[in-house]
Amino acid sequence: MSLLEKIRRRRSIGHVKPDMPPREWIEQMLEAAVWAPNHHHTEPWRFHVLTGEARHKLGVIFAEIELEKLENKDDPVTRLIAEKAAAKPLRAPVVITAIVEPQEGPKVEEIEEICAVAAGIQNMLLVADELGLGAIWRSGDAVKHPKTRQFFGVPDKGHILGFIYVGYPDMPEREGVRTPHQEKTVWHE
Repeated sequence: MSLLEKIRRRRSIGHVKPDMPPREWIEQMLEAAVWAPNHHHTEPWRFHVLTGEARHKLGVIFAEIELEKLENKDDPVTRLIAEKAAAKPLRAPVVITAIVEPQEGPKVEEIEEICAVAAGIQNMLLVADELGLGAIWRSGDAVKHPKTRQFFGVPDKGHILGFIYVGYPDMPEREGVRTPHQEKTVWHE
Protein backbone atom coordinates (compact mmCIF):
# COMPACT_ATOMS: atom_id res chain seq x y z
CA MET A 1 0.00 0.00 0.00
CA SER A 2 1.38 3.41 -0.91
CA LEU A 3 1.88 6.12 1.68
CA LEU A 4 -0.93 8.17 0.13
CA GLU A 5 -3.27 5.17 0.39
CA LYS A 6 -2.32 4.71 4.06
CA ILE A 7 -2.99 8.39 4.76
CA ARG A 8 -6.36 8.18 3.05
CA ARG A 9 -7.27 4.99 4.95
CA ARG A 10 -6.30 6.17 8.44
CA ARG A 11 -9.22 7.10 10.69
CA SER A 12 -9.59 8.44 14.20
CA ILE A 13 -10.54 5.53 16.44
CA GLY A 14 -12.53 6.71 19.44
CA HIS A 15 -13.36 3.27 20.87
CA VAL A 16 -10.50 1.01 21.92
CA LYS A 17 -10.11 -2.10 24.04
CA PRO A 18 -8.65 -1.86 27.57
CA ASP A 19 -5.67 -4.08 26.62
CA MET A 20 -2.33 -2.32 26.97
CA PRO A 21 -0.24 -2.11 23.78
CA PRO A 22 3.48 -2.89 24.07
CA ARG A 23 5.56 0.00 25.38
CA GLU A 24 7.84 -0.41 22.35
CA TRP A 25 4.96 0.48 20.05
CA ILE A 26 4.20 3.66 22.01
CA GLU A 27 7.91 4.50 21.84
CA GLN A 28 7.80 4.01 18.05
CA MET A 29 4.97 6.54 17.90
CA LEU A 30 6.99 9.01 19.98
CA GLU A 31 10.09 8.43 17.85
CA ALA A 32 8.06 9.25 14.74
CA ALA A 33 6.83 12.44 16.41
CA VAL A 34 10.30 13.81 17.03
CA TRP A 35 11.14 13.40 13.33
CA ALA A 36 8.45 15.87 12.27
CA PRO A 37 9.57 18.87 10.21
CA ASN A 38 10.80 21.60 12.52
CA HIS A 39 11.99 25.02 11.37
CA HIS A 40 15.29 26.01 13.03
CA HIS A 41 15.49 22.55 14.68
CA THR A 42 14.12 23.90 17.97
CA GLU A 43 12.37 20.62 18.85
CA PRO A 44 9.54 22.31 20.78
CA TRP A 45 7.62 19.09 21.54
CA ARG A 46 7.15 17.55 24.95
CA PHE A 47 5.14 14.42 25.62
CA HIS A 48 3.65 12.89 28.73
CA VAL A 49 2.53 9.25 28.49
CA LEU A 50 -0.18 8.30 30.95
CA THR A 51 -1.08 4.69 31.69
CA GLY A 52 -2.61 2.92 34.67
CA GLU A 53 -3.24 5.10 37.72
CA ALA A 54 -1.89 8.24 36.04
CA ARG A 55 -5.01 8.31 33.86
CA HIS A 56 -7.15 8.41 37.02
CA LYS A 57 -5.17 11.41 38.28
CA LEU A 58 -5.87 13.24 35.04
CA GLY A 59 -9.53 12.25 35.41
CA VAL A 60 -9.63 13.99 38.80
CA ILE A 61 -8.41 17.17 37.11
CA PHE A 62 -11.06 16.83 34.37
CA ALA A 63 -13.78 16.38 37.03
CA GLU A 64 -12.60 19.43 38.98
CA ILE A 65 -12.73 21.51 35.80
CA GLU A 66 -16.32 20.41 35.14
CA LEU A 67 -17.35 21.10 38.74
CA GLU A 68 -16.05 24.67 38.47
CA LYS A 69 -18.62 25.32 35.74
CA LEU A 70 -21.60 24.13 37.78
CA GLU A 71 -23.53 25.92 40.53
CA ASN A 72 -24.85 23.14 42.76
CA LYS A 73 -21.93 20.83 43.52
CA ASP A 74 -24.13 18.38 45.47
CA ASP A 75 -26.78 17.91 42.79
CA PRO A 76 -26.93 14.28 41.49
CA VAL A 77 -26.78 15.52 37.89
CA THR A 78 -23.67 17.55 38.73
CA ARG A 79 -22.06 14.45 40.21
CA LEU A 80 -22.85 12.48 37.04
CA ILE A 81 -21.26 15.19 34.89
CA ALA A 82 -18.14 15.13 37.07
CA GLU A 83 -17.97 11.33 36.96
CA LYS A 84 -18.27 11.37 33.19
CA ALA A 85 -15.42 13.89 32.95
CA ALA A 86 -13.29 11.80 35.33
CA ALA A 87 -13.78 8.75 33.11
CA LYS A 88 -12.52 10.45 29.92
CA PRO A 89 -8.85 9.49 30.39
CA LEU A 90 -9.94 5.89 31.01
CA ARG A 91 -11.31 5.55 27.46
CA ALA A 92 -7.94 4.17 26.36
CA PRO A 93 -5.10 2.32 28.08
CA VAL A 94 -2.63 4.98 26.89
CA VAL A 95 -3.08 8.74 26.80
CA ILE A 96 -0.26 10.80 25.31
CA THR A 97 -0.35 14.50 26.10
CA ALA A 98 1.31 16.58 23.38
CA ILE A 99 2.75 19.90 24.50
CA VAL A 100 4.48 22.65 22.58
CA GLU A 101 7.09 24.72 24.39
CA PRO A 102 7.96 27.46 21.90
CA GLN A 103 11.66 28.19 21.93
CA GLU A 104 13.19 31.66 21.96
CA GLY A 105 15.19 33.01 19.06
CA PRO A 106 15.31 35.94 16.67
CA LYS A 107 13.79 33.95 13.81
CA VAL A 108 11.59 31.55 15.79
CA GLU A 109 7.87 32.00 15.16
CA GLU A 110 5.38 30.54 17.64
CA ILE A 111 3.06 29.33 14.86
CA GLU A 112 5.92 27.30 13.37
CA GLU A 113 6.55 25.71 16.76
CA ILE A 114 2.86 24.78 17.08
CA CYS A 115 2.81 23.39 13.53
CA ALA A 116 5.89 21.27 14.25
CA VAL A 117 4.17 19.58 17.19
CA ALA A 118 0.97 19.13 15.18
CA ALA A 119 3.03 17.45 12.46
CA GLY A 120 4.54 15.23 15.15
CA ILE A 121 1.06 14.25 16.30
CA GLN A 122 0.14 13.31 12.73
CA ASN A 123 3.27 11.15 12.56
CA MET A 124 2.17 9.41 15.77
CA LEU A 125 -1.30 8.76 14.38
CA LEU A 126 0.13 7.27 11.19
CA VAL A 127 2.50 4.98 13.09
CA ALA A 128 -0.32 3.88 15.41
CA ASP A 129 -2.35 2.92 12.35
CA GLU A 130 0.62 1.10 10.82
CA LEU A 131 0.99 -0.93 14.05
CA GLY A 132 -2.70 -1.86 14.06
CA LEU A 133 -3.52 0.45 16.95
CA GLY A 134 -6.46 2.79 17.16
CA ALA A 135 -5.81 6.40 18.08
CA ILE A 136 -7.68 9.67 18.27
CA TRP A 137 -6.46 13.22 18.89
CA ARG A 138 -8.73 15.08 21.31
CA SER A 139 -8.56 18.53 22.85
CA GLY A 140 -11.37 20.60 24.40
CA ASP A 141 -11.47 23.18 27.18
CA ALA A 142 -9.22 21.13 29.46
CA VAL A 143 -6.13 21.78 27.30
CA LYS A 144 -6.28 25.48 28.18
CA HIS A 145 -7.31 25.19 31.82
CA PRO A 146 -4.73 26.23 34.45
CA LYS A 147 -5.24 23.00 36.43
CA THR A 148 -4.36 20.85 33.42
CA ARG A 149 -1.42 23.08 32.55
CA GLN A 150 -0.15 22.83 36.14
CA PHE A 151 -0.62 19.04 36.20
CA PHE A 152 1.72 18.74 33.21
CA GLY A 153 4.06 21.58 34.18
CA VAL A 154 3.36 23.59 31.03
CA PRO A 155 5.30 26.88 31.05
CA ASP A 156 3.50 30.20 30.52
CA LYS A 157 4.37 30.33 26.82
CA GLY A 158 3.58 26.65 26.27
CA HIS A 159 0.40 25.02 25.02
CA ILE A 160 -1.18 21.61 25.35
CA LEU A 161 -2.11 20.68 21.79
CA GLY A 162 -4.17 17.71 22.82
CA PHE A 163 -4.46 14.21 24.15
CA ILE A 164 -3.81 11.21 21.90
CA TYR A 165 -5.83 8.23 23.12
CA VAL A 166 -4.25 4.93 22.03
CA GLY A 167 -5.28 1.28 22.21
CA TYR A 168 -6.44 -1.65 20.12
CA PRO A 169 -9.45 -0.74 17.94
CA ASP A 170 -12.85 -1.78 19.24
CA MET A 171 -15.04 -0.46 16.44
CA PRO A 172 -15.58 -1.32 12.80
CA GLU A 173 -13.49 0.32 10.11
CA ARG A 174 -15.26 3.11 8.33
CA GLU A 175 -14.88 4.98 5.10
CA GLY A 176 -13.68 8.54 5.14
CA VAL A 177 -15.01 11.38 3.07
CA ARG A 178 -13.11 14.49 2.08
CA THR A 179 -13.77 17.35 -0.28
CA PRO A 180 -11.56 16.87 -3.34
CA HIS A 181 -8.43 18.99 -3.13
CA GLN A 182 -9.37 20.67 -6.40
CA GLU A 183 -12.23 22.43 -4.60
CA LYS A 184 -9.87 23.80 -1.96
CA THR A 185 -6.91 24.72 -4.16
CA VAL A 186 -6.02 27.73 -6.30
CA TRP A 187 -3.08 27.37 -8.69
CA HIS A 188 -1.01 30.46 -9.51
CA GLU A 189 1.17 30.22 -12.61
